[in-house]
Amino acid sequence: MRLVASDIDGTILGHDGKISDRTVRAFHACRSAGVELVFVTGRPPRWLHPLEEQLGHTGTVICSNGAVVWDLEADKVVSAQTMAIKDIFEIRRIIKKLRPAALFAAETLTGFHLEPGFIENGSSELLSEFTPAPLDSTLTAEDAVVKFLAIVREGTADEFLAEVGPAVGDLASVTHSAPTVAMLELAVPGINKAVTLADYAASLGIDAADVVAFGDMPNDIEMLRWAGHGYAMASGHPEAIRAAGQQAPHFDDDGVAQILEEKLAALGLQRP
Repeated sequence: MRLVASDIDGTILGHDGKISDRTVRAFHACRSAGVELVFVTGRPPRWLHPLEEQLGHTGTVICSNGAVVWDLEADKVVSAQTMAIKDIFEIRRIIKKLRPAALFAAETLTGFHLEPGFIENGSSELLSEFTPAPLDSTLTAEDAVVKFLAIVREGTADEFLAEVGPAVGDLASVTHSAPTVAMLELAVPGINKAVTLADYAASLGIDAADVVAFGDMPNDIEMLRWAGHGYAMASGHPEAIRAAGQQAPHFDDDGVAQILEEKLAALGLQRP
């Protein structure tokens, strides 16, 4: 165990926005033992404050499902894979043809563009600072889009993905991570958490065999398969559980902390 790579939401962070004390102690113990830590999330850089405030993490974070590598201490982008605006509007056209009621949003390196109605009842505090407007009036060729989002109010995310994925496969990689919302997350073709994590591990001279990874949703599947020790949360999506080689206990039981404690003990290192 030379590198621990962990998803955030549903893996170490709950709906209350808290990381448990036990999980914090486990990550600190890894750091004290000389184990590298990297967090790999679908979140954009502006939503990483729980890592700083609760874990004191100041290192690298792989954001936007692998499209962005962010230096948390310097508060700046290290690298980014951005989508062409023409591709975004072609993807939107294809999805609208399949699901006319679909609504869209675009995550950029500097902000968020969302269509009217994308957020139901305007209830998202995290997005309250952004004013809804038609994308063709706000997105320009200068916008560095790292993630494109599509949402529908009927059916499941799995059904939506099965319908849209084959139709836009040449234009984007497609996944989802919201447990209760039929929302898809699209990025540059070939980009996912595993691809960027593999590059990051290689930059440290660390092989996949020495990486322990944790995740819970379909956007974690490639990462869980790539890591030498991929653990899906028992509370996670069935596809993530099937993809992972191993399973961590339920999120509510501090599953990540339990696995890290066991691995530190197996290495002859002090448990947190």
